[in-house]
Amino acid sequence: MWISVTLQADADRAERLSEALMNHGALSVSIEDADAGTEAERPQFGEPGMEPSSLWDHSRVIALFDEDTDLTGALAHAAGEAGFAQVPPFTVDEIEDQNWVQLTQSQFDPIRITDRLWIVPSWHEAPNAGAVNIELDPGMAFGTGSHPTTHLCLEWLETQVTPGCSVMDYGCGSGILAIAAARLGAGEIKGVDIDDKAVEAARDNAARNRVAIDVTCSNTPVNGQFDLVVANILTNPLCVLAPALCALVAPGGRLALSGILETQTEQVIAAYAPWIALRVGQRREGWARLEGERP
Repeated sequence: MWISVTLQADADRAERLSEALMNHGALSVSIEDADAGTEAERPQFGEPGMEPSSLWDHSRVIALFDEDTDLTGALAHAAGEAGFAQVPPFTVDEIEDQNWVQLTQSQFDPIRITDRLWIVPSWHEAPNAGAVNIELDPGMAFGTGSHPTTHLCLEWLETQVTPGCSVMDYGCGSGILAIAAARLGAGEIKGVDIDDKAVEAARDNAARNRVAIDVTCSNTPVNGQFDLVVANILTNPLCVLAPALCALVAPGGRLALSGILETQTEQVIAAYAPWIALRVGQRREGWARLEGERP
């Protein structure tokens, strides 16, 4: 049994309260928008090069404690440490022990990308045994196929990969795009990421799917040219990387970019205009995929 405590806090003190709760016995703490689900809900987006957003004006701080914790004392000490004159309003819930692995797994079902391409967690049977089924479990690295940007890139690869073609997955994360390219019949396949944990995850996932992809960790420009280049990152780094990514596309080759909000498409198109004329290929849930061919 655990005890979950939900406290109300403003943006200025939510983080301090979170840290103080950890200092006084909390096993974990999370901060949420207290106005979530109402007209006052305020989403937060951030990416490299942008100023970080402040926390929500009305925040909900949720702390998990062991059932034997002196809750009254812990909350009083944490509130004082965070600058509260008294413990802010809170509610308490009991959480029973259960099979957390089974509960987590039950939240992830196979993901249909197209009739031909599926992402299947290892604990599931493939819905279509005759399809290209990529085995991928949710993990630390971004990219399980559930996010719209990943979905957009997978759809593009399913239509563009031809037998033996070369593919570069720039910012490979879990390796899902490179693995999909391999399973769809591509030849030379490379993946690059700046996060060594992502590279490790991509290599493990490639081995699980019995495909050969060359994955490297690098902060420097990559050499070579490829028939297909796909990058699912974020708008600001995509703009910075425009000359490097375009240089990776072989003459007559194709480029696809995602991780771009629909409102940011013109910014990215302008950044790539000196090298490749991009167009909106597909939209999904507020995100867009841009694509184009190198002359």
